Amino acid sequence: MAGFSEVMNHKDSNGSIVNSNVALEEKVDELRHLMGKAESDPLRIVGVGAGAWGSVFAAMLQDSYGHLRDKVQIRIWRRPGRSVDRATAEHLFEVINSREEVLRRLIRRCAYLKYVEARLGDRTLHADEILKDGFCLNMIDTPLCPLKVVTNLQEAVWDADVVVNGLPSTETRGVFEEISRYWKERITPPVIISLAKGVEAELEPEPRIVTPTQMINRATDVPMENILYLGGPNIASEIYNKEYANARICGAEKWRRPLAKFLRQPHFVVWDNGDLVTHEVMGGLKNVYAIGAGMVAALTNESATSKSVYFAHCTSEMIFMTHLLAEEPEKLAGPLLADTYVTLLKGRNAWYGQKLAKGELSLEMGDSIQGKGMIQGVSAVKAFYELLCQSSLSVLHPEENKPVAPVELCPILKMLYKILITRECLCQAILQALRDETMNDPRDRIEIAQTHVFYRPSLLGYQP
Repeated sequence: MAGFSEVMNHKDSNGSIVNSNVALEEKVDELRHLMGKAESDPLRIVGVGAGAWGSVFAAMLQDSYGHLRDKVQIRIWRRPGRSVDRATAEHLFEVINSREEVLRRLIRRCAYLKYVEARLGDRTLHADEILKDGFCLNMIDTPLCPLKVVTNLQEAVWDADVVVNGLPSTETRGVFEEISRYWKERITPPVIISLAKGVEAELEPEPRIVTPTQMINRATDVPMENILYLGGPNIASEIYNKEYANARICGAEKWRRPLAKFLRQPHFVVWDNGDLVTHEVMGGLKNVYAIGAGMVAALTNESATSKSVYFAHCTSEMIFMTHLLAEEPEKLAGPLLADTYVTLLKGRNAWYGQKLAKGELSLEMGDSIQGKGMIQGVSAVKAFYELLCQSSLSVLHPEENKPVAPVELCPILKMLYKILITRECLCQAILQALRDETMNDPRDRIEIAQTHVFYRPSLLGYQP
């Protein structure tokens, strides 16, 4: 892939020719000024976590701004020691030799020989080692630009101005608790952009959802106005290959608007929004139903009819939940459905559901899969189920005319919990749920949510 830092010309609104390098430098200068950086002090951007999206995000920034070395420094942290197995090393060698520009780059950097040795089994490669050459272990088929990789967490983050959280939600709390120890002497807090899509349920003193940005705030005491969430209907490899994509960065106005401008690329449009927590929760919710979509696709031999039936039911459950979680749920419909659609088409959670249903993976293997990373939907199923089965959140059942926990109106979520968490049902049970003649019309579920006062601000930690 050609780097964004290549000199391109485009016309501004007055029709004059503007050099893109000048425009990029202006964006860096604006952000540096907002952060109060001295002229000789570079802006330090650090990615924490090197999964597919975290690595692509860092590589996009490196491609865009890496040539401005005196003004901005970009690095990424990942844990050391993760070995690359022989099969992956062999595949990596094939990828290298199929890309002339990658092959030439490795030869110039005197790095090609180690990949030859790894293919032959004479050497063991490590994930942090290959990331320096532009290869993410979770996305071998999409070579990135070379990256500055740091394996010591303290070295990576202690002086960072912008930290990008590319960790799974299940690892965010622990890593940022460690990071907080290195920030105790800081005078000004950094700005943190979280890419994580996942949630936890907290049941005491009252039921509520805990999101990655809230985990970071609790772990580090960095104020919420300095913590943002970026999400959208995106597949990491396609974004790096310049497929058109969009995303939203959500959070306080002071940072979200300048960061949206800083991150925006011709093929990657970044909008901004003030509703951080709700967008973040919705980003985790679609992973829940993506797993079920993968199961249905595999079990019905990709039946378009069966998949559409599932889509109708799962989206109605998601819309039902947005009315519980958001004061103005209509504003979330577009972003939520778009993110759901792309995840069902090509996301790792749908892939995981397919593999489970085909028997090519088992639940005993856990939810961290080599070559794919963390399957966030599994923990999200548990979180949403535990939250919505609380009687304190009860709603009126349309037929039985009595209060029930919200989960009783979400049969797909209930079945996914039985399959993935308690393991009392096999994957085939997802089809039984779809074929249940007593299941309400999806339209009824949406009408119930729209005609009742459902909104529970306490679920997201807001005071009613």
